[in-house]
Amino acid sequence: MSQKKIDKQMKQIEDKRAKGRIFKKDSSFLKAEENVFDVPTLKLLYSFANKGIISELGGSISTGKEANVFYATGNEGEVAVKIYRINSSTFKAMDPYILKDPRFTHIRHSRKDIIFAWTQKEYQNLLRINKAGIRAPRPVTFDRNILVMEFMGENGIAYPSLKDVKMDDEDARLFYDQIIENMRRMYVRASLVHADLSEYNILIDIENEEAVIIDVGQAVTLNHPNAREFLTRDIENIKRFFKKYGIDEGTKEIAERIKQKKEEDTIIEPDPEEDAVDAGNNEKTNEKETKEE
Repeated sequence: MSQKKIDKQMKQIEDKRAKGRIFKKDSSFLKAEENVFDVPTLKLLYSFANKGIISELGGSISTGKEANVFYATGNEGEVAVKIYRINSSTFKAMDPYILKDPRFTHIRHSRKDIIFAWTQKEYQNLLRINKAGIRAPRPVTFDRNILVMEFMGENGIAYPSLKDVKMDDEDARLFYDQIIENMRRMYVRASLVHADLSEYNILIDIENEEAVIIDVGQAVTLNHPNAREFLTRDIENIKRFFKKYGIDEGTKEIAERIKQKKEEDTIIEPDPEEDAVDAGNNEKTNEKETKEE
């Protein structure tokens, strides 16, 4: 596409923006605008707006290596909009998590295809994790490089991450046991390993004293060749954080707890429709989701 055509499209979108005003700008939004909001992403956001999925897109909640997360409101109430940056994402770092995942072995290795598949992967993982009885964002919909999900917080204020919560030893034990139980449910019920679990991607709902698991795009199925290695790394990260509160359970003991099946466990069977991936055209899945809503 020529630069002249891109500039023309951008002007058309800017005109729509001025009329529709779905963007509520603040300093964090303006800072992210150049890297995040390219022409296809803006078009997709307006498509979501036309469907009522987003009525207003607000400030930035977080900025990671691959994606920006924004607060928004829509017909589902408060939502988080995660936009994977196509041009600046460190997509090569995604390879070990997605190209060896049996659900995604057939995707092309281009930057766009990997990022689109990653977005769908996070959507699918959130579905499984919610079904497993784990507190995590409920996925709303996705398309291409954008995932819309439940906002974890209240009145526009996100829950704090575990690393920022002040707690005594008693609180630490409560959240530690919750997190290990969530890892167990993820492993036994959802057949998943988070693969990047740490104090940075666990939120704490202080009022309800609940740990919330986020950032599950890299989570892998148990038949991934690196699943055991990823599980051990997750365990070591949680051990390291809670050691300062006097909790020092052995890695082997934690792994045994995580793999233990309980009588009340319901194993989530794979859904062929959920696991079907078309990295070049995930609008089909999005259309299905929109109809069901």
